[in-house]
Amino acid sequence: MTNSIFNQIVQFLKNKQVPFTIKEHAPTPTSQDSARERNESINIGAKALLVKTKHQFHLCVIPANLKLDTKKVKKLLKSNKLRFATKEELFDLTGLKPGSVPPFGHILGIDMIIDQKQFLEKKIAFNAGSLTKSIIMKSQDFKQAIEPKIEDISQDI
Repeated sequence: MTNSIFNQIVQFLKNKQVPFTIKEHAPTPTSQDSARERNESINIGAKALLVKTKHQFHLCVIPANLKLDTKKVKKLLKSNKLRFATKEELFDLTGLKPGSVPPFGHILGIDMIIDQKQFLEKKIAFNAGSLTKSIIMKSQDFKQAIEPKIEDISQDI
């Protein structure tokens, strides 16, 4: 399934006529590993985190050098409960391993929120449904292609 998600992302971007670069690399389970393997700043990395309110999963995407502000997310989602999905839930819902989740909620069938700080950098990089394949592209092209819900959901580490 992971390869099909990668292929769906590539096809989606091609259909939108968005330029992007594919980078194959050693497996990168963490944002730091990914930045090192891509030879890019960690600041351009997009960290996609699956969270669950009482009844629903949401994909929260934040710059890889920041952390999710769960208080802001709870307030935004009007929920007093919020937790990170387990590895099992992540796999059951997406077929993916932690670290390989791409910032494409619509492809995964999951409601997605992207932090506004993700667009402060000129480029965005993310593992594309695989721990060994990344996509790097212009942030503005990404924003135009997926028309994400943009909010303030991060905080400094």
